[in-house]
Amino acid sequence: MTPPAPPAAPLRADCIGDSAGGLTFDVAARGDTGAALLVLRRRATDAVDAVADTVSLPLAPAAEGRLRAALPSSVSLPEGRWDAYARLSDGRPRRLVPGVTDLRSLAERTPSGLLGHVAVRIPYATRQGNLTVRSWLRAPHAEAVDLRLTGGGLTVRGRVYGTQLAPGADAELRARPGGGAGGEDGAGVRRVDVAAERTEFAFTVPYDGLAPGLWDLWLRPAGDAGPAVRLARLLDDVAEKNPVLTFPRARVRTAHGTVEAGPYYTRDNDLSLAVVPLGA
Repeated sequence: MTPPAPPAAPLRADCIGDSAGGLTFDVAARGDTGAALLVLRRRATDAVDAVADTVSLPLAPAAEGRLRAALPSSVSLPEGRWDAYARLSDGRPRRLVPGVTDLRSLAERTPSGLLGHVAVRIPYATRQGNLTVRSWLRAPHAEAVDLRLTGGGLTVRGRVYGTQLAPGADAELRARPGGGAGGEDGAGVRRVDVAAERTEFAFTVPYDGLAPGLWDLWLRPAGDAGPAVRLARLLDDVAEKNPVLTFPRARVRTAHGTVEAGPYYTRDNDLSLAVVPLGA
């Protein structure tokens, strides 16, 4: 019996981001590569989403031993995590690993918002050292630009894309299901007023009115007249904010006892608050 072929070794890919939100992949490959493809496979997130999406891009010779594929911002890439592979002449997808990554243009990018959505793609190395692209597609989008810890609260300044701020705009804090923030009265939603000017907004969340638990932050650009938009920080070159951007917690006396409260970014770079009873 012929033993199974060993798994193909991973290939290295350099990634460059452009100011429009596109990515270029340069793959190191020698020999006869045939009709090569760069393949991005979106990870299934649950049982309902069991069939992962696939996007294939042609890999064309760019220099000796180099193949290049372009992922322009005009190519749709639904929100999620996309694992990167190269398919060469043998037809077997080979996992890509990151080479040199240049994402400086992403940190300076300011989308116009004229398309009604914001598309963000950030390549990163997984814990196993493989190349994956994190994609966001928000329509509309509320970007958290600056967070200021002000005594017993948090001031958030940001900007909206793909929508307008209307009179009556406000921010909404939603107790996360299972996060324990429903409070004794069962109230799982808090509203705060928003100061708005054109596409920029600001609001302050006082911690003393929040029950212990996790609270997700949303913006209502049109108040009760329109839908809520999840607050997030996406427009830079950091794929996962949580381990990089950390904030101190403030100690506050509330009707639920003394707590420590502070903001954090979730695994998807959405903005949330943690309110923790002292000693928990």
